[in-house]
Amino acid sequence: MKAIQRLGKGILAAAAAAVLCAALLFAGCSSAYVTGIENTGDGLYTVHYSDGSTTTFTVENGKDGADLNIEDVYQSYCERYGEIEFSEFLEKYLDVNAGDNTGVIQKSLQSAVTVYAEFCVTQSSGWPFGSTLKGLSQSIGSGVIYEIDDSSVYFVTNYHVVYNSSANADNGSDIGRRLVVYLYGSEDKDKPEQINGETDELGYPVLDYGDYAIECEFVGGSYSNDLAVLRADKADVFAVNDSVAAASVADGYAVGQTAIAIGNTEAEGISVTEGIVSVEREEVLFTGGRTQEVLRIDTAIYSGNSGGGLFDLKGRLIGITNGGNEEDQNINYAIPLQVVRGTVENILFHATDGDDNTNGLLTPTLGIGLESQNARYVYDAAEGYGKIYEDVAVATVSSRSIAAGVGVEEGDLVCAFLINGKAYEIARSYDIADLCLTLRPGDTISFTVERDGAQVSTASYTLDSDDFSVIS
Repeated sequence: MKAIQRLGKGILAAAAAAVLCAALLFAGCSSAYVTGIENTGDGLYTVHYSDGSTTTFTVENGKDGADLNIEDVYQSYCERYGEIEFSEFLEKYLDVNAGDNTGVIQKSLQSAVTVYAEFCVTQSSGWPFGSTLKGLSQSIGSGVIYEIDDSSVYFVTNYHVVYNSSANADNGSDIGRRLVVYLYGSEDKDKPEQINGETDELGYPVLDYGDYAIECEFVGGSYSNDLAVLRADKADVFAVNDSVAAASVADGYAVGQTAIAIGNTEAEGISVTEGIVSVEREEVLFTGGRTQEVLRIDTAIYSGNSGGGLFDLKGRLIGITNGGNEEDQNINYAIPLQVVRGTVENILFHATDGDDNTNGLLTPTLGIGLESQNARYVYDAAEGYGKIYEDVAVATVSSRSIAAGVGVEEGDLVCAFLINGKAYEIARSYDIADLCLTLRPGDTISFTVERDGAQVSTASYTLDSDDFSVIS
């Protein structure tokens, strides 16, 4: 997808940098990109965008925008949207993708992996009556390199990729007894194959995963958030490819933003698809009765994509793909960035805190029930993005809970959640749950609420390890 295409007859053959800057000024941070700048005469220029919209601007006494300079554009911006620093203006509006997305995708592929999980299962043979067979079941998905340290490489995938409720007692748990990843570029070199007639000490078939397979261990996961963290020795990973890299993580995302999915489509190897973010956040009921907050995309994803990365136009991770609507085209889902980052870093913290009793995802229970009121969309012209805001009202407060102890009351509107003195705006009802993923023992929390038309600061509370419990 080109940000600036070659221009045809009647279109400027080469747009001056200042003219392009002016085009970006009126585009703001929109996901639509410039497809052409047309000189329509008398100093009037028309900018054409990928979504079919246009804007115009005038250059007096200029030829092909030659008399328009960057200071003029900066001043025009400040007059229209308010004062900002010149350096901030340059950072916002001169970040131009003048080519296609190839470079971004190529960079993102450094963090892409395929994931295999192996389970022991018991199968009925049908004959003689009542007999059973020991067999293996495999789950195949995708993953992302999330972090690399001095000795380990950590991967993120979906929990449902490494979990099987039908695994038998010989498997040891519902998590795959063997977890293997393949890096991009080697995932199609080896496929697991059964070694003819060979069984292990428990009587199960033995699979050969080949020379490119990287053995992993399960670090922790969350069924409700559908995320799992795996670990491999750095030496094993770098022996296959020492140029792999952890995914860079975005600060956020917005509706209309490009969404690039990278995953093991149909278990045939890693491939790339592209679309946009369709819905910022919605609650979806998945097969099996699990309800989850997800972002919606129209990016094509298929069986095998589960656990793969969803990236923006800068190659930054904005989510982990985890499902789709089988009945409707172009309705697919990913776990939102805030949940991915909060869950994974929570799991990694408790895996390395030296306490064997705190493995997995642990958060405190605040004892507060919330409901959304007065939802509305607010567009920020200066930023070029909009956001949905809600009044987040306190519906219930459990007795003897943390929330009750600091003075939160039913009917309060939650304005901010403070962690160690830093205030985080609460714009949606799920914001507090997202922030709870970041809490650790020793953190001090409090609330700013609106009560009877006035803002009130609650008392503060320092979290103890006993306040935390495992989130399955």
